[in-house]
Amino acid sequence: MIVIKSNTTYTISLRKMMICVVNMGILLCILSCNKNSQDKEKENFDSVLLKKNTELQLSGEYEKLIELNIGYLKKAAKMQYKEGKALCYLNIAEINISTENYEKALILLEKAGENLKDSESGYHKAVLYDDYSQYYSYLNLIDKGIMYNNKAFYYIKNAKESALTKKLLPRLYLTRGIYFARKGWFGTSLKCIMKGNKLENSVYSNCMVAQYYLIRHQLDSVRVYMAKTSEMMHKQKVSDVESFWVYSAMGYYYYEINNSDEAEKAFQKALEMNIKTDRTYSSKVYFVYKALAELYKKKNDGGKAYYYLKKYMEEENRMATARMAAMNRSTENFISEIKPESDWHRNDLPLAIALSITALTISGIYVQRTIKTQRLKKRALKQETEELKSHVRAKMLKEVTELAQKNDSSFLMKFKELYPDFISSLLKINPDLENSELAFCAMLKLHFSSKEIADYTFVQHRSVQQKKYRIRKRLNISGEEDIYDFFDRISN
Repeated sequence: MIVIKSNTTYTISLRKMMICVVNMGILLCILSCNKNSQDKEKENFDSVLLKKNTELQLSGEYEKLIELNIGYLKKAAKMQYKEGKALCYLNIAEINISTENYEKALILLEKAGENLKDSESGYHKAVLYDDYSQYYSYLNLIDKGIMYNNKAFYYIKNAKESALTKKLLPRLYLTRGIYFARKGWFGTSLKCIMKGNKLENSVYSNCMVAQYYLIRHQLDSVRVYMAKTSEMMHKQKVSDVESFWVYSAMGYYYYEINNSDEAEKAFQKALEMNIKTDRTYSSKVYFVYKALAELYKKKNDGGKAYYYLKKYMEEENRMATARMAAMNRSTENFISEIKPESDWHRNDLPLAIALSITALTISGIYVQRTIKTQRLKKRALKQETEELKSHVRAKMLKEVTELAQKNDSSFLMKFKELYPDFISSLLKINPDLENSELAFCAMLKLHFSSKEIADYTFVQHRSVQQKKYRIRKRLNISGEEDIYDFFDRISN
């Protein structure tokens, strides 16, 4: 009896244990499946967001880009996905960095950092430090850029391998190569750029290799990589931003080999791409305008040289006003959207604190350095502009003088371009002046002597003297005043 009871008790206990094990297995399976499902949902969140964000960024559609990230920010909050929220902040920070809106960019970088403080995601932390690296690079603080690039490398190499990590890694190598080149460490720079190009092998990466060789003036190597880049552009779809980089590099290459016509075509294409992308990288187009100014100066076309130098300066001013104002409006809308974020997730640090920290961080040394740099830059540009204006004016004066000497019928028309207010000033004194009299006054303005005027217009010296006397009466010039001094005072 006892044995039977004991066996029965043992059988019941064993059955209960087996049921518990089965239930535990089912629970673990449910938890595991649920975790896998959540992981896939987060991976899908990242990949879809980044794809859409890149498309809008490359097309220059900033308002849509910000709207996209606001929507995904709310979605990430509902998912309690802090890494996803950080990615939204970083996307907006990137576009602010590229358009030189550094104050807003820093606010958003700090906000992303808060969300990634306790994160175990190597990928998201790599993106954060890569953006910090780009931020300091734009501020010309290359050592800090390298420091954050190293941090990005640390986290990407310890991250779980995915399509996103494979895409980010070559860009980190290319960025590092650019920094090293700017430091003058050309050996290590080339290794990094080549590594990045080997991993990515895109239009952009090959263009970066070409640009490295441009810096080094190794034109044979530039030609090889520019040819490869051009071939890839014809075989695959390339974004307008990538096209901008390629055409800019082509322009510099042709300029270096003294092919002015092809350089001009390439730079003009770069300007077209810049407009198509709504000036996504406005800071880079400055150099295209400057290059065109130098190109036309080299071709001895002072008019176009002056035009593009002026465009260069206008673009700088435009960036400081209209473009910055537009980005501020869009980003302020974004910030106003994330202020009530406490309704989505109460534990987030209020944005007002981040704003206060930012205001203190960006003040002081950086602001003073920026102001000083801008002043020096404007002073140098002003001097170069004046030199070009003088060059253009001298060329026009020579052309007008030659037309007068040939007694060419287009003389007066060209003279008006050189002195646009001169004729109107004379007509205010006497509206009845004839074209022949105006042309005569123009020759006096150019300080031609009576003998020279007689020779160029095929009349006698006495006739010129008579014309002078008649012009004095028509313009009320007193007999005591030198007629050349009178015309010198008009429209200098």
